[in-house]
Amino acid sequence: MKRLIGAASVALMAFAAVPAQAADKVVLMLNWYVYGEHAPFYYGKAKGIYAAEGIELEIQEGRGSAATTQAVAAKTADFGYVDVPTMMRAAIKGAPVVATGVLLQTSPMSAMGFADKNIRKPEDIKGKTVAITPADSMTQIWPLFLKKTGLKESDFKTVAGDGQTKLNAVINGQADLLLGYVMDQSMKIKDATGKDVYPIKFADYGINMVSSGVIANTDYVKANADLVRRFMSATTKAVEAAEKEPKAAAQSILDANPKGGKIDTLTQGFELTIPLYRTAETKGKRPFQVTDQNMTETVNLLVEYGGLDAKAKENPKAFYTSDYLPKSGS
Repeated sequence: MKRLIGAASVALMAFAAVPAQAADKVVLMLNWYVYGEHAPFYYGKAKGIYAAEGIELEIQEGRGSAATTQAVAAKTADFGYVDVPTMMRAAIKGAPVVATGVLLQTSPMSAMGFADKNIRKPEDIKGKTVAITPADSMTQIWPLFLKKTGLKESDFKTVAGDGQTKLNAVINGQADLLLGYVMDQSMKIKDATGKDVYPIKFADYGINMVSSGVIANTDYVKANADLVRRFMSATTKAVEAAEKEPKAAAQSILDANPKGGKIDTLTQGFELTIPLYRTAETKGKRPFQVTDQNMTETVNLLVEYGGLDAKAKENPKAFYTSDYLPKSGS
């Protein structure tokens, strides 16, 4: 009996000495400096959702969707969270990147100004001054917004500058509106001034385009199919958890990065992001379940207005895959 107990003890000690399987280290690079839209990634990490899928997640801030797409193409980041149309422009030119999940299925693009200026509809833009950043994604789609709403370039004035100059123009009264994302620039203006901003959303005037999503290198996806599947499963769960607890999700940003903003505007920015996750066609579905029609319409609009090569229309499905998303309800 003593020999049996001794043998069992040795076996238990040997078992205990075997380390648990190491988690896969994954680098996710964001599209920009952190703001409310990014809350699900931080919340998923804080709540152990990625760890439960065997993933040790490192979140890095980005310097624009184009730069993040380049990093993913070069394999200096495993995944990127970027503007999908920006990724398409790189992919059509040969960058080895693909969207493994499209999160924002409704465009956040808008023309926005201080709420107290009472600019609430396209007609109100007449006679005003609009701040733009030349060649950015919103400025490329702006002519389509004008066409859809019957506005002409001669109906208003424009001032041009980089992203910060554009913000300053509205903050300082040099412009009445700027072209920006409903959950991003509006919150930066509110942080700086304490004043509410009202966005005239492009999507409300028939501009049906996807926006942000998760991308990966095509070779990385092929070589790490199981890891990509686990990452998308964790990210789907992280988004769902964050949707239920917006303030806690926003707080997770500050817990990881105390200089990442203010809790009120981070929360509000994230709350403004949530309605963009789904369209009428994907209402009730899990995050990232984009429709082929939505993607095809996006490609068509980008070819006509956004500078995307016309050959993109030949195979819109080349830009995205749903193969690594969790099945509904799983």
